[in-house]
Amino acid sequence: MARIETGQIGLNVVESGPADGAAVVFAGALGTELAIWDAVWALLPDRFRLIRYDMRGHGESDCPAPPYAMGALVRDAEALLDRLEVRDAVFVGLSVGGLVAQGLAVKRMDQLRALVLSGTAPKIGTKAGWQARIEAVRTGGMGAISDALMARWFARGFREAGGDAPIRAMVERQDPEGYAGVCAAIAGTDFITPTSGLRLPTLVLAGTEDRDTPPDLVRELADLIPGSRFALLRGAGHVPCVDSAALFAENLTQFLTAIGHGDEI
Repeated sequence: MARIETGQIGLNVVESGPADGAAVVFAGALGTELAIWDAVWALLPDRFRLIRYDMRGHGESDCPAPPYAMGALVRDAEALLDRLEVRDAVFVGLSVGGLVAQGLAVKRMDQLRALVLSGTAPKIGTKAGWQARIEAVRTGGMGAISDALMARWFARGFREAGGDAPIRAMVERQDPEGYAGVCAAIAGTDFITPTSGLRLPTLVLAGTEDRDTPPDLVRELADLIPGSRFALLRGAGHVPCVDSAALFAENLTQFLTAIGHGDEI
């Protein structure tokens, strides 16, 4: 792990693969850390330069006082890639990471050449719903919402087998203020218009068992981006990199191959 100072914030970052490899950048879900990508990374070709980071307010990254704006989350990613001298990357965004991906693609076409958007949409939830969640964690801590999150994120069988336990623990150790900050950013985001203007290769993934961003909502995102590919991950929930890592890695690798990512290097 490394700490990268962007000039605005310190971010916890992990890199793997050759420094001159084609870059693939990963941004995760609200309430999670970069470790959610462990299983997927282990299954990806070793020719890529893989980069993942903890979002502000999460994991080992700095936790400024909330609320946050989505523009700040996008600037964090932008500044991180600038510091790492990354251009023409494929950005893999899960949930709120997918919102960051959409915002960055609109702003910095030089940094990104393709998107992989999983369990996300151009607009997620309602302001009232996010405010209720902010109040819940500030009143009762992260444990006040973890049961409900796991029920929405993972299929019953996966939970009954204890598969959600590491992610539950991860969510519960997050700083409620950092979590609340990102909730506020999501609440204030509506990317329908800018995302509809994107014209870059995009793979959109939806889990059949995802109750946080259901498949129909995610499919609407795919319909918004001309030429995008949509794939339904059977049996997967909101965090398929955890409960369906092999399936996620297979779809990602096929997409990277299809767009020729790294062929020019």
